[in-house]
Amino acid sequence: MRVLARAFLVLLLSSTAAIAAPASEDSIKQLLEVTQVRKLLDDIRAQTYALMNEIARQAMQGRTPNARQQEAIARMKQKMIDVMQGQLAWEKMEPVYLRLYEETFSEEEVASMLAFYRTPAGKALVAKMPALVQKTMHEVQAMIAAMTPKMQQIEREFVDELKAGSK
Repeated sequence: MRVLARAFLVLLLSSTAAIAAPASEDSIKQLLEVTQVRKLLDDIRAQTYALMNEIARQAMQGRTPNARQQEAIARMKQKMIDVMQGQLAWEKMEPVYLRLYEETFSEEEVASMLAFYRTPAGKALVAKMPALVQKTMHEVQAMIAAMTPKMQQIEREFVDELKAGSK
């Protein structure tokens, strides 16, 4: 009886391992291509550039920058772009995506995702997702802007409380 139980356990474990085989590098690369992850990274860089413009605008508090300030803004933008291009370059990101997808998804799951993303609905999702993300970011930025004064007030109260407590 024990031999039969062990044989059943071995059979069960081996079949489970086969079912949950990690996704292959080739299938993951296909999925990354179909979902246009590389383009998404490019879009993130472009959105960050727009965010840098907003940061500069806020730093100027509505004033028009003079020549020296414009140069400082341009240097800040270039430094940020250089950092992002270095860190978010596809050559650096692709191995990360490959590793994470392999750790997260089975071959069967990736195959199913590939099948979906090749359908009209999947293609529509890929095509429309960047606009959705951008709209969402815009909404979140507005929410953050609205709560920033409240957060700053809480921070000031906290600092005052700490100072009072140290006396």
